[in-house]
Amino acid sequence: MLKLEQIAGMGLIYKMYSLDYMLDDLASMGFRAFELWGAYPHQFVDGETSFPPCSVVRQKIAERGLRLVCYTPEQLLYYYNIASLDKTIRDKSLAYYKRAIDAACELGADRMLMTSGWGLYDEPIRDNWKYSCESLHTLAEHAQEQGIFLVLENLNSFESNLVNSLPTMKKMLEEVRHPALKAMVDTVPMHGAGETMKDYLEAFGDDLRHVHLIDGSPIGHLAWGKGYLPLDEDVQALVDHGYQDAITFEIAGGDQRNPGLEMAQSFSRIKKYLG
Repeated sequence: MLKLEQIAGMGLIYKMYSLDYMLDDLASMGFRAFELWGAYPHQFVDGETSFPPCSVVRQKIAERGLRLVCYTPEQLLYYYNIASLDKTIRDKSLAYYKRAIDAACELGADRMLMTSGWGLYDEPIRDNWKYSCESLHTLAEHAQEQGIFLVLENLNSFESNLVNSLPTMKKMLEEVRHPALKAMVDTVPMHGAGETMKDYLEAFGDDLRHVHLIDGSPIGHLAWGKGYLPLDEDVQALVDHGYQDAITFEIAGGDQRNPGLEMAQSFSRIKKYLG
Protein backbone atom coordinates (compact mmCIF):
# COMPACT_ATOMS: atom_id res chain seq x y z
CA MET A 1 0.00 0.00 0.00
CA LEU A 2 0.96 3.64 -0.35
CA LYS A 3 1.44 6.10 2.51
CA LEU A 4 -0.38 9.39 2.95
CA GLU A 5 3.00 11.15 3.18
CA GLN A 6 3.72 10.17 -0.44
CA ILE A 7 0.68 11.96 -1.88
CA ALA A 8 1.28 15.59 -2.81
CA GLY A 9 -0.86 18.47 -3.96
CA MET A 10 0.50 21.06 -6.40
CA GLY A 11 -0.24 24.65 -7.24
CA LEU A 12 -0.88 24.92 -10.99
CA ILE A 13 -4.65 24.77 -10.58
CA TYR A 14 -4.35 27.48 -7.89
CA LYS A 15 -2.59 29.99 -10.15
CA MET A 16 -5.38 32.56 -9.62
CA TYR A 17 -5.07 32.28 -5.84
CA SER A 18 -2.44 33.36 -3.34
CA LEU A 19 0.21 31.13 -1.81
CA ASP A 20 -1.51 31.33 1.59
CA TYR A 21 -4.89 30.34 0.19
CA MET A 22 -3.42 27.37 -1.67
CA LEU A 23 -1.44 26.07 1.31
CA ASP A 24 -4.41 26.46 3.65
CA ASP A 25 -6.67 24.64 1.20
CA LEU A 26 -4.31 21.68 0.71
CA ALA A 27 -3.66 21.36 4.45
CA SER A 28 -7.39 21.46 5.25
CA MET A 29 -7.98 18.57 2.80
CA GLY A 30 -5.52 16.40 4.69
CA PHE A 31 -2.46 16.59 2.44
CA ARG A 32 0.86 16.20 4.21
CA ALA A 33 3.06 16.63 1.14
CA PHE A 34 3.32 19.44 -1.38
CA GLU A 35 5.09 20.12 -4.67
CA LEU A 36 5.81 23.77 -5.32
CA TRP A 37 5.32 25.16 -8.82
CA GLY A 38 7.89 27.93 -9.01
CA ALA A 39 5.90 30.65 -10.74
CA TYR A 40 3.94 33.80 -9.94
CA PRO A 41 2.00 34.36 -7.69
CA HIS A 42 3.27 31.59 -5.41
CA GLN A 43 7.06 31.81 -5.71
CA PHE A 44 9.57 32.33 -8.50
CA VAL A 45 13.22 33.14 -8.99
CA ASP A 46 14.55 36.09 -10.95
CA GLY A 47 18.30 36.48 -11.06
CA GLU A 48 19.53 36.13 -7.50
CA THR A 49 16.16 36.93 -5.94
CA SER A 50 13.19 34.82 -4.92
CA PHE A 51 9.70 36.32 -4.77
CA PRO A 52 8.62 35.83 -2.01
CA PRO A 53 11.90 35.02 -0.25
CA CYS A 54 12.51 31.28 0.03
CA SER A 55 12.75 31.54 3.82
CA VAL A 56 9.24 33.01 3.97
CA VAL A 57 7.79 30.34 1.68
CA ARG A 58 9.53 27.56 3.62
CA GLN A 59 8.09 28.84 6.88
CA LYS A 60 4.58 29.06 5.42
CA ILE A 61 4.79 25.45 4.20
CA ALA A 62 6.03 24.23 7.59
CA GLU A 63 3.35 26.15 9.51
CA ARG A 64 0.69 24.11 7.70
CA GLY A 65 2.39 20.83 8.57
CA LEU A 66 3.28 20.19 4.93
CA ARG A 67 6.49 18.67 3.58
CA LEU A 68 7.96 19.98 0.34
CA VAL A 69 8.64 16.90 -1.81
CA CYS A 70 9.74 18.67 -5.00
CA TYR A 71 10.46 22.11 -6.38
CA THR A 72 9.30 22.58 -9.98
CA PRO A 73 10.38 25.89 -11.51
CA GLU A 74 8.30 26.99 -14.48
CA GLN A 75 10.06 25.88 -17.66
CA LEU A 76 7.54 25.56 -20.49
CA LEU A 77 5.74 28.91 -20.51
CA TYR A 78 8.89 31.01 -20.33
CA TYR A 79 11.67 31.22 -22.91
CA TYR A 80 14.14 29.12 -20.91
CA ASN A 81 15.39 26.22 -23.04
CA ILE A 82 18.54 24.25 -22.15
CA ALA A 83 18.54 22.65 -25.61
CA SER A 84 18.36 25.86 -27.63
CA LEU A 85 20.78 26.31 -30.53
CA ASP A 86 21.17 29.92 -29.40
CA LYS A 87 24.03 30.08 -26.90
CA THR A 88 22.64 33.21 -25.25
CA ILE A 89 19.36 31.44 -24.50
CA ARG A 90 21.19 28.34 -23.24
CA ASP A 91 23.44 30.40 -20.96
CA LYS A 92 20.49 32.35 -19.55
CA SER A 93 18.60 29.08 -19.07
CA LEU A 94 21.48 27.44 -17.22
CA ALA A 95 21.79 30.46 -14.94
CA TYR A 96 18.04 30.35 -14.24
CA TYR A 97 18.05 26.64 -13.39
CA LYS A 98 21.15 26.89 -11.23
CA ARG A 99 19.41 29.61 -9.23
CA ALA A 100 16.32 27.39 -9.08
CA ILE A 101 18.43 24.53 -7.69
CA ASP A 102 19.72 26.90 -5.02
CA ALA A 103 16.11 27.90 -4.29
CA ALA A 104 15.09 24.24 -3.97
CA CYS A 105 17.74 23.83 -1.28
CA GLU A 106 16.67 27.01 0.51
CA LEU A 107 13.06 25.82 0.43
CA GLY A 108 13.98 22.45 1.96
CA ALA A 109 13.30 20.18 -1.02
CA ASP A 110 15.55 17.24 -1.79
CA ARG A 111 14.79 17.29 -5.54
CA MET A 112 13.97 19.59 -8.42
CA LEU A 113 12.05 18.74 -11.57
CA MET A 114 13.72 19.29 -14.93
CA THR A 115 12.68 18.85 -18.54
CA SER A 116 14.86 18.31 -21.58
CA GLY A 117 14.09 21.49 -23.48
CA TRP A 118 13.15 21.28 -27.14
CA GLY A 119 14.24 21.91 -30.69
CA LEU A 120 12.44 23.75 -33.46
CA TYR A 121 10.41 21.42 -35.64
CA ASP A 122 11.85 22.81 -38.88
CA GLU A 123 15.45 22.09 -37.83
CA PRO A 124 17.37 18.83 -37.19
CA ILE A 125 17.36 17.99 -33.48
CA ARG A 126 20.84 16.42 -33.35
CA ASP A 127 22.46 19.51 -31.85
CA ASN A 128 19.45 20.20 -29.60
CA TRP A 129 19.86 16.72 -28.14
CA LYS A 130 23.58 17.30 -27.58
CA TYR A 131 23.01 20.63 -25.85
CA SER A 132 20.23 19.17 -23.70
CA CYS A 133 22.53 16.34 -22.62
CA GLU A 134 25.39 18.70 -21.81
CA SER A 135 23.12 21.11 -19.94
CA LEU A 136 21.50 18.36 -17.86
CA HIS A 137 24.95 17.10 -16.86
CA THR A 138 26.00 20.61 -15.83
CA LEU A 139 22.83 21.07 -13.78
CA ALA A 140 23.11 17.62 -12.20
CA GLU A 141 26.64 18.55 -11.11
CA HIS A 142 25.32 21.72 -9.48
CA ALA A 143 22.48 19.80 -7.82
CA GLN A 144 24.88 17.21 -6.43
CA GLU A 145 27.09 19.96 -5.03
CA GLN A 146 24.02 21.37 -3.27
CA GLY A 147 23.02 17.97 -1.88
CA ILE A 148 19.89 17.40 -3.95
CA PHE A 149 19.01 15.57 -7.16
CA LEU A 150 17.05 16.27 -10.34
CA VAL A 151 14.13 14.27 -11.73
CA LEU A 152 13.74 14.35 -15.51
CA GLU A 153 10.13 14.55 -16.68
CA ASN A 154 8.77 13.04 -19.88
CA LEU A 155 6.79 15.55 -21.96
CA ASN A 156 4.07 15.34 -24.56
CA SER A 157 5.31 15.19 -28.15
CA PHE A 158 3.82 18.64 -28.80
CA GLU A 159 5.79 20.06 -25.85
CA SER A 160 9.18 18.61 -26.76
CA ASN A 161 10.74 16.62 -29.59
CA LEU A 162 13.50 15.42 -27.26
CA VAL A 163 12.43 13.48 -24.14
CA ASN A 164 8.81 12.55 -24.81
CA SER A 165 8.78 8.75 -24.38
CA LEU A 166 10.34 5.95 -22.36
CA PRO A 167 13.00 5.18 -25.01
CA THR A 168 14.08 8.82 -25.23
CA MET A 169 14.06 9.14 -21.43
CA LYS A 170 16.26 6.06 -21.13
CA LYS A 171 18.61 7.29 -23.88
CA MET A 172 19.02 10.70 -22.26
CA LEU A 173 19.73 9.28 -18.81
CA GLU A 174 22.26 6.85 -20.25
CA GLU A 175 24.06 9.61 -22.13
CA VAL A 176 24.07 12.11 -19.25
CA ARG A 177 25.26 9.35 -16.88
CA HIS A 178 25.07 11.33 -13.65
CA PRO A 179 23.95 9.95 -10.28
CA ALA A 180 22.09 13.16 -9.45
CA LEU A 181 19.75 12.84 -12.45
CA LYS A 182 16.88 10.37 -12.00
CA ALA A 183 13.80 9.32 -13.95
CA MET A 184 10.24 10.42 -13.28
CA VAL A 185 6.99 9.89 -15.15
CA ASP A 186 3.94 11.99 -15.95
CA THR A 187 0.94 9.79 -16.74
CA VAL A 188 -0.49 12.03 -19.47
CA PRO A 189 2.46 11.90 -21.92
CA MET A 190 3.14 8.33 -20.80
CA HIS A 191 -0.26 7.12 -21.99
CA GLY A 192 -0.08 9.45 -24.98
CA ALA A 193 3.00 7.53 -26.09
CA GLY A 194 1.21 4.20 -25.60
CA GLU A 195 3.24 3.34 -22.50
CA THR A 196 2.31 2.10 -19.01
CA MET A 197 3.48 2.62 -15.46
CA LYS A 198 4.65 -1.00 -15.45
CA ASP A 199 6.90 -0.19 -18.42
CA TYR A 200 8.59 2.63 -16.49
CA LEU A 201 8.98 0.55 -13.34
CA GLU A 202 10.54 -2.29 -15.31
CA ALA A 203 12.88 0.11 -17.11
CA PHE A 204 14.04 2.17 -14.12
CA GLY A 205 13.12 0.24 -10.97
CA ASP A 206 14.01 2.21 -7.84
CA ASP A 207 15.59 4.93 -10.00
CA LEU A 208 12.05 6.05 -10.83
CA ARG A 209 11.93 8.75 -8.16
CA HIS A 210 8.85 10.86 -8.86
CA VAL A 211 5.36 10.51 -10.36
CA HIS A 212 2.84 13.03 -11.67
CA LEU A 213 -0.53 11.27 -11.52
CA ILE A 214 -3.00 13.10 -13.77
CA ASP A 215 -5.98 12.16 -15.88
CA GLY A 216 -6.54 13.25 -19.48
CA SER A 217 -8.77 12.81 -22.49
CA PRO A 218 -6.11 12.00 -23.62
CA ILE A 219 -4.37 15.26 -22.60
CA GLY A 220 -5.44 18.06 -20.29
CA HIS A 221 -3.82 17.37 -16.89
CA LEU A 222 -7.21 16.76 -15.31
CA ALA A 223 -8.43 15.59 -11.92
CA TRP A 224 -8.73 11.82 -11.58
CA GLY A 225 -12.03 10.77 -13.14
CA LYS A 226 -12.42 13.74 -15.47
CA GLY A 227 -10.59 11.92 -18.25
CA TYR A 228 -10.35 8.31 -19.32
CA LEU A 229 -6.76 7.29 -18.53
CA PRO A 230 -6.38 4.01 -16.55
CA LEU A 231 -5.01 5.59 -13.39
CA ASP A 232 -6.16 2.70 -11.21
CA GLU A 233 -3.88 0.41 -13.20
CA ASP A 234 -1.03 2.90 -12.83
CA VAL A 235 -1.42 3.16 -9.07
CA GLN A 236 -1.78 -0.60 -8.66
CA ALA A 237 1.49 -1.04 -10.54
CA LEU A 238 3.17 1.36 -8.11
CA VAL A 239 1.71 -0.52 -5.15
CA ASP A 240 2.78 -3.90 -6.54
CA HIS A 241 6.31 -2.61 -7.08
CA GLY A 242 6.52 -1.19 -3.57
CA TYR A 243 7.07 2.35 -4.81
CA GLN A 244 8.16 4.54 -1.88
CA ASP A 245 8.53 8.00 -3.40
CA ALA A 246 6.29 10.99 -4.12
CA ILE A 247 3.10 10.98 -6.19
CA THR A 248 1.85 14.45 -7.15
CA PHE A 249 -1.50 15.56 -8.55
CA GLU A 250 -0.24 18.07 -11.16
CA ILE A 251 -3.70 19.29 -12.08
CA ALA A 252 -3.72 22.20 -14.53
CA GLY A 253 -7.08 21.83 -16.28
CA GLY A 254 -10.57 22.06 -14.83
CA ASP A 255 -12.41 24.64 -12.76
CA GLN A 256 -9.77 27.19 -11.75
CA ARG A 257 -12.34 29.14 -9.75
CA ASN A 258 -12.75 26.12 -7.48
CA PRO A 259 -9.34 24.45 -7.47
CA GLY A 260 -10.00 22.67 -4.19
CA LEU A 261 -12.80 20.66 -5.77
CA GLU A 262 -10.44 19.48 -8.51
CA MET A 263 -7.73 18.53 -6.03
CA ALA A 264 -10.15 16.85 -3.62
CA GLN A 265 -11.52 14.67 -6.41
CA SER A 266 -8.10 13.17 -7.12
CA PHE A 267 -7.27 12.90 -3.43
CA SER A 268 -10.46 10.95 -2.75
CA ARG A 269 -9.70 8.46 -5.55
CA ILE A 270 -6.28 7.48 -4.22
CA LYS A 271 -7.32 6.97 -0.60
CA LYS A 272 -8.29 3.34 -1.18
CA TYR A 273 -4.62 2.62 -1.95
CA LEU A 274 -3.37 4.14 1.32
CA GLY A 275 -2.35 1.83 4.12
